[in-house]
Amino acid sequence: MNKETFPTRLSMLASFLRGSAGYFLASVVFASLASLFDLLNPKIVAFVVDHLLESGNRADAFSWIRGHLFFVAVIVTLFTALGALSRYLYNLFNAKGAEKLVAGMRNRLFGHIQHLPFSWFMENPTGDIIQRCTSDVETVKMFLSEQLTGMLRIVVMLAIAFFFMCGISLKLTVPAAVFVPVIFLYSLFFHRGIGRTFLTADEEEGKLSSIAQENLTGVRVVRAFGRERYEEKRFARQNTAYTGAYKKLGMLISIFWSVGDFISGLQVMIIVALGAVMTVRGELTPGSYIAFVSYNAMIAWPVRMLGRVISDMSKAGVSVDRIRDIMNAEAESDPAGALCPPMDRDIEFSHVTFSYRKDMPPILDDVSFTVKAGTTFGILGGTGSGKSTLAALLLGLYPLPEGSGTITVGGVDVRRISLPWLRGQVALVMQEPFLFSGTIRENIAIARKDAVEKDIIKSAEISDLVETINNFTDKYDTVVGERGVTLSGGQKQRTAIAQAVIRDTPVLVFDDALSAVDAETDVKIRHALREEFRGKTVILIAHRITTLMEADQILILDHGKAAGIGSHEELYAANPIYRKVCDIQSGTGEEAENEDF
Repeated sequence: MNKETFPTRLSMLASFLRGSAGYFLASVVFASLASLFDLLNPKIVAFVVDHLLESGNRADAFSWIRGHLFFVAVIVTLFTALGALSRYLYNLFNAKGAEKLVAGMRNRLFGHIQHLPFSWFMENPTGDIIQRCTSDVETVKMFLSEQLTGMLRIVVMLAIAFFFMCGISLKLTVPAAVFVPVIFLYSLFFHRGIGRTFLTADEEEGKLSSIAQENLTGVRVVRAFGRERYEEKRFARQNTAYTGAYKKLGMLISIFWSVGDFISGLQVMIIVALGAVMTVRGELTPGSYIAFVSYNAMIAWPVRMLGRVISDMSKAGVSVDRIRDIMNAEAESDPAGALCPPMDRDIEFSHVTFSYRKDMPPILDDVSFTVKAGTTFGILGGTGSGKSTLAALLLGLYPLPEGSGTITVGGVDVRRISLPWLRGQVALVMQEPFLFSGTIRENIAIARKDAVEKDIIKSAEISDLVETINNFTDKYDTVVGERGVTLSGGQKQRTAIAQAVIRDTPVLVFDDALSAVDAETDVKIRHALREEFRGKTVILIAHRITTLMEADQILILDHGKAAGIGSHEELYAANPIYRKVCDIQSGTGEEAENEDF
């Protein structure tokens, strides 16, 4: 779990570069050597040209070429070969550093996301999270591996080139050097505008990814309600916004490159003209003129690339900030001196008040009750009454603020219990279970690392899943598809129940986990659970009275408040809310009443 915080972009990049910085440093060294060998060739050309012209006549020139051609060819070939080798090593080390960097970034990002609180995922769309972990990571990788190392290479190349150019003519070097800060400042001018536009485009892409992700995972709902045209239009609107943002970004980049090319072309033209005048006046030798013009041409593109790197820094900066937002999000952590108490004890909620946001009314309002160890405890309530919130608070999915009551297990406040221990001792089955795109066997066994075949079969028997599995051609090796798409709602719920059963924890929480199964299957599963987990604490959250009526105690929640607690017989005799629900569900009461239930 990541415990670092990154106050600046540089601090996060430095952290990510651990382990790969050596590769990038080596790549810069070899890139610099490649530039040096490339820049030596114009010196050789200048020497040869000037020596030939100084020979005085054609015979002497040809005689010099015959005597020294092999030596010159060997030197040029050697420098070219060394330059090629240096470029190969530059690309090799750069690629190794880039892949190690991006692998480390993804692993750390994913690892950190695994430990972020449940509330963080409620506030951040899935598509945007995926966008940050893929596209933004790739942008940072490209900047560090190509643009940043390229910038260091360009700086070294410019230093060597200007050193050679000053040795040829300081007077001609000055106008050539003037254009470097001009392009630099020009790039900085565009830096902020490109950054803002890229941020907008990146966010629009994240929204587009979210819409696509929602439709792919919710394809059944879209088809069932005939929402295909609506979703197409919604996607098209967001795609238009995304395309418009990138068009604006493309326009800015086009202007940047067009004006930059004009400035670079102007630099080359001025140097060629001034150098020609100086050569005619005798201030430069022809060989020196050729070498200087070659150096100027060689630095023209790197200077442009330097400007591009500066402009791309804005895009990389946006991506770094978006990744930094994730890395700086506070992960779940155990309190100092976290405890691992036995969980086969009484669970007590005492004056619990909770709201998901400060600006919202409390979803739970001064709720108190006790779940006796080894009993079955039922919770009945209408939609939005806070039933699922009780389960989430028990598992620490949402932290209970100080001063909002207490939740204790055997007298130990859950806020002092180690979260991995707490969640390892409480099995939760949700109303909308999530299945991974593997086989039924893999989905059941995922809840327990040491599960063997007999454990998988036994848990399937308890959840009344064996007959369903045997009807499949591949039995337990049937692939359930993404999010269990090939299974019905009841089959998915029973698979999730099997996941909980195989864990064999002292506490089981079923959050409306039998809502999608028929009444007969409901009875079978509850009887099997009662036999298998006799003496363990079972909390049943449900709308169906028949699911709860055999519980030792039943809590009634009404708009976040405890409206009664007792056995089925006690509540039916003394609690009007419970009796009304019973009568409605049994068909003996006024069905039109009490919409909350």
